[in-house]
Amino acid sequence: MSRRREQKAFAPFGNDIKEARKAMGISRRELAEMLNIDPRYLANIENSGHLPSLPIFYDIITICKIPVERYFYPEAVSAEETNERERIALKMRLCAENFLPIIEGTLDAAIKINKAGD
Repeated sequence: MSRRREQKAFAPFGNDIKEARKAMGISRRELAEMLNIDPRYLANIENSGHLPSLPIFYDIITICKIPVERYFYPEAVSAEETNERERIALKMRLCAENFLPIIEGTLDAAIKINKAGD
């Protein structure tokens, strides 16, 4: 893979980590401790586009439950998958199972309202 394509594919990675971390309700320092890395290193990944080593990358996606498809197979991700939809999907993966019926009911009501407005 060319360096340019690699950088483009991984461009949203830092922001995705930050969003996942916030959705999990943990600080940068707490995540860094879980990863056994310096918080400044994590800050560089989140804010400066620094790419972590493969073991750290693996630990980040495992702990934060970030889907890797958008980084390795960006062409396979639907063009209709907006950042907002991806962020919501990530939050749903982080949500405890017992809260999913609430989310599903809310989505069902939103879809019903949307169809009524058509």
